[in-house]
Amino acid sequence: MNDLAIEVENLSLAYEIDRNLSGTFKGALIDRLRGKTEREKFFAVNDVSFHVEQGETFGIVGANGAGKSTLLAVIAGVLPPIKGRVVVRGTVAPIIGLGAGFDNEMTARENILMYGALFGRESNQMKERVNHILDWAELSEHAYQPVRTFSSGMVARLAFAVATDVEPDVLLADEVFAVGDERFRHKAEARMLGLLQGGATVLIVSHNLQQIKKNCDRVMWMDHGRIVEIGPAEEVVKLYEEASVDPAPLSRENQV
Repeated sequence: MNDLAIEVENLSLAYEIDRNLSGTFKGALIDRLRGKTEREKFFAVNDVSFHVEQGETFGIVGANGAGKSTLLAVIAGVLPPIKGRVVVRGTVAPIIGLGAGFDNEMTARENILMYGALFGRESNQMKERVNHILDWAELSEHAYQPVRTFSSGMVARLAFAVATDVEPDVLLADEVFAVGDERFRHKAEARMLGLLQGGATVLIVSHNLQQIKKNCDRVMWMDHGRIVEIGPAEEVVKLYEEASVDPAPLSRENQV
């Protein structure tokens, strides 16, 4: 099993939510104030098991709310599961919620150093790389501006530049194909391709099915927190596209 970079076994994550007994917003608010609400579990990820081999590019597809990004956050260690086991071997670079760890009052340079620390990188290493990162993100002239003055695209570019300024063993990427404008997306895709060709294990969540088919070896389709299908990229994406055009109740058993 040493050739496996990621192992996920019987993984589940659930949130407790208030059950609306009255059926109306006003009634739900009154019930909550009176302490009459009932709590129920919503499973964002439900008994999921799969593995990713070293050097493999593995894609995850599914509709909004399928549990894709939540699963990636659990694998990255951002969210704790309520059940199951995750093993990730090697150094990890998560590209999840680009810019989520930034401090809006800090400058771009300061945020690069802080973001690097979140990834467990050495302070001296980050200080040596900060100018290169700013240059690659095309933000050198904004180095001393607070991030709150940045557009969402600038924030995403900066976060992507920091996260990918290494050669990790495992890369966890959530919607990286939507970074910046079209020209910058090509630049980001080229860097991603370099990581793929460099032998990194890559786990990608994306709605861009063409990029998933182009870059992934295998794909997992999720629906309502569960696995629908795992298999070769072309086959699984085709099944998912067909189901999206003509949706029907899913009857497949979970496949591992």
